[in-house]
Amino acid sequence: MKETGSAAAAVPAKQTRVRTRNRRGEGGKLRDEIIDAAAALLDESGDQHVVTLRSVARRAGIATPSIYPHFPDQPAIMLAVVRREFTGLERRLATAVEQAGDDPRRRLLAVCETYLDLAARHPQRYRTMFGGLWTPALGDNSLTETDLVMLGAPSMLILVQALGACVAAGLTTSDDATADATALWVGLHGLAHQRVVAPSYPWPENITERVILPLARLNA
Repeated sequence: MKETGSAAAAVPAKQTRVRTRNRRGEGGKLRDEIIDAAAALLDESGDQHVVTLRSVARRAGIATPSIYPHFPDQPAIMLAVVRREFTGLERRLATAVEQAGDDPRRRLLAVCETYLDLAARHPQRYRTMFGGLWTPALGDNSLTETDLVMLGAPSMLILVQALGACVAAGLTTSDDATADATALWVGLHGLAHQRVVAPSYPWPENITERVILPLARLNA
């Protein structure tokens, strides 16, 4: 469900920086810097309306027209931020699996904890990724419903595979890894979201385990 952002706020002048001009052939670097600037503004404000072409240009230290060779409008920049964050999430989840070793249960827990860590470290980016702060209109930049679903597909596959490995090892009573991984993701998303919007709530110390263990149907 899309949430309504607060009214747009002015970008403080102190965010302006002097940027060193890229050498010829480094246009990709400027594109990345534009995305970095938009993500930083989002982190600071929690309001997608603050992310405008002008504010992004000011933060990146460039003139507004310099954005157009890379992005036609603000929705295109926001979509680029979301795509990059999903790519980053996929890399972090894959790294968590690798570092967890050969224990399927440990790998599954590592995936879940890494997902929750992203939400805790970058709550505004997380809410943007999952439709809380910003949801692109279908048709923007030729975006289709399939494109939206596919944004998080690789990360979801890692979760499904981690739970499937637990099934194969007899560590869970799940009889449908895909369905139960979906239920687990919904639980993780709910916890991540509520931690962001209700940080002062007295969350139990073991709330993560209370969400993960039953939804993954892990054996005691």
